[in-house]
Order: sequence, then structure tokens, then C-alpha cells
Amino acid sequence: MAGIYIHIPFCRKRCHYCDFFKSTDLSQKARLLAGLNKELESRSSELASEEINTIYLGGGTPSVLLIDELNDLLETISRNYKVCPEAEITMEANPDDLSQALLSAFRQVGFNRLSMGIQSFSEADLKLMNRRHSVLQAVQSVKWAKKAGFSNISIDLIYGLPNQTLEEWERNVRIAVELDVQHISAYNLTYHEGTFFYDQLKKGILKELPDELSVQQFEILIRILKEAGFEHYEISNFCQPGLYSGHNSSYWKSKKYLGIGPSAHSFDLLTRRWNVSSITKYLQGVENNEPYSESEILTEQDRYNDYIITGLRTIWGVSGQFIQSEFSYPYFIHFKQIRDKYLQSGHISWLKETVCLSPEGLFISDQIMGDFMVVE
Repeated sequence: MAGIYIHIPFCRKRCHYCDFFKSTDLSQKARLLAGLNKELESRSSELASEEINTIYLGGGTPSVLLIDELNDLLETISRNYKVCPEAEITMEANPDDLSQALLSAFRQVGFNRLSMGIQSFSEADLKLMNRRHSVLQAVQSVKWAKKAGFSNISIDLIYGLPNQTLEEWERNVRIAVELDVQHISAYNLTYHEGTFFYDQLKKGILKELPDELSVQQFEILIRILKEAGFEHYEISNFCQPGLYSGHNSSYWKSKKYLGIGPSAHSFDLLTRRWNVSSITKYLQGVENNEPYSESEILTEQDRYNDYIITGLRTIWGVSGQFIQSEFSYPYFIHFKQIRDKYLQSGHISWLKETVCLSPEGLFISDQIMGDFMVVE
């Protein structure tokens, strides 16, 4: 089983916190779409023996595309790959792009999961982040999506915003619960170099929320979603029972995936490949059959560290048996030493030969992952 990710690098407006590769210039949209279709066709042999069980359109903002353009991409995949009849097909969307008719059209062309970039149910927060939509549009879009037949809806939220109070964050989470969505991804604000927020932070115009408040907001998130029946299956991801993001879970479980489009990454278990982060250079390469990506063959250390980083983030954890069978003996010895250390402190659990973070371990997950990793 494998997945396909397609990066749509267009946004109508640049959000102040976002460091993903994107452009607000849509003038090359038609040419870029032709390039995406060509890359899909030319790389089909890489997954010739695999059944595709997840397709994910991310960005950027895929909802800036027309229905015919989206349909062309899905048809190209259907012609060139073996797509599972029950495949999870996800579309990322911004609330202000959506209407009842458009959401119904998404369903008709084959999308069965919607991931909405809501980020906040506070008008002040949305303005601070330079988001295009309003709170009313966010709420209405979820309701429209349900009427259109979407029964697997995910929303993104951000906490740790400058001056965000515990009460304001709790209100955000409770509104999300009241909307009865199936999946919630909540991320602590990170000030990435090159973003507007990063520049404002360095100039002293913005002040980072104290760590203790961010931790308290994370605790509020966990408590309220647990009370509402959500599974906390990955550090930043929660779902109603069993409704995990199949596509993202394939990343965390080390499944093969193909990344299509500028800046997209691919993984075949032994090699990582990444496309150039430039629309111009990407198109030049695709159109002229010239290189437009780089790749690396993973060392044993790379593979071990990847397994630790991805596995420990999830409820499925890290298997000691897998490490013993797949990696040389020194890696297993290191794993056992760190396991014993954190078992004594209570930051991990050890059940059925598997290490998982305990509730206390979630709050120092970066430290624990760093200790389990091997660095030469």
C-alpha cells in the first residue's frame, strides 16, 4: 500500500506564520497543472507494484483550483496507478474558497475527506495571522461540507499565539467540538525563519507566548478532546474513534509515498527524494525532461532515526522487536538503555514489546526522541 501527495503551491494571500513553499502569483497555474499531470504519468513506474490507498492534495491552497482541474489530476492518477476502491482522497481547503455547490462538486469528482485550515475561531487571531476567512465562514463551511456528504472532516487549529489567553484557547477547542468534526489537528505556533511573524518577533513587535502557557493550552486541548471522545493518536492529531488520517499515518508508519509538484518529498523505504522548491525550475525540468529533484540513499542510522522520530509521535509507538530484527546490534543496545531510563522516570510505557510516550512524556517528547536517536 502506498500514498500520493500532490503539492499545489498557490495561495491567494500569504499567512504570517506559514513557511511552506507557495506563491500568491497564480499566473502560471495552467502550466503548473500540466507539469503535475506529466510528473504523475512519468513516475508511475515507481509505484507499479503498489496499490494506492491514500491521495492527498495539499499546499498552498488546493481549493484555488477549478473542479475540472482537480478532476484532471484525479483522472491522471486513475489512469496510471492502481487505486484502491476505498482509497482515502483528501482535499485541503480554505473556508473562504468554499460554497455548498463547490463542496458538492468536490464529492462528485471523488474527494471523500476534507481538511480545512481554520486555525482559530477568533476574529482577532485570524486578522493577526493574515487569514482570509472570517469565523462565520469557517463555521458555515463545516456545515456546508456535512450537507455535501462529507463524513470525514478535519480542521486545523493553532495555539500559542501572542497574547492568547487560556480562556480564549479553551473557547476555540469547545467550538471545534461543537461542530462535531471527525478530526482535529492542533499545532503550537512556531516562528519559522523567513516568515512575517519571525521578522516581527526579531524586531520585538511580537512576543512569544511563555512556554508554561503553551503547555497549559496543550493540556486544555488534550483534556477537552478526551472528554469529547477523541483519540489522541499522534502528538498534534486527534480523531473520533478509528478515524485517523490515513495519509499522514502512512508517513508515521514508514509506508511508501510519492510526492508530486515543487517542493514535494517522496519516500520508497530506502531513498528520500525532494523536488526543487521553485515553480520556474520545476517546470523547466518537467517540460524539458531535465533533473528537477535531489535524492539521498538512507544509511542505517538515517533509517533508525526516522523510525524513532515517526513512531514515537504516535499511539502505535516503536517496536523493540522491529529494531532488533531490522538494525544492527549496537542500535538495539542503545534503544534498550534509553528505554530503561525513561521507564524509570515514567515518561514512556513498555507494553507488548513496544515503547509509547506516557501522558507525562508527551510534554517532553522532543527530549525523549532526541535521546533515543543515534548521533555520531
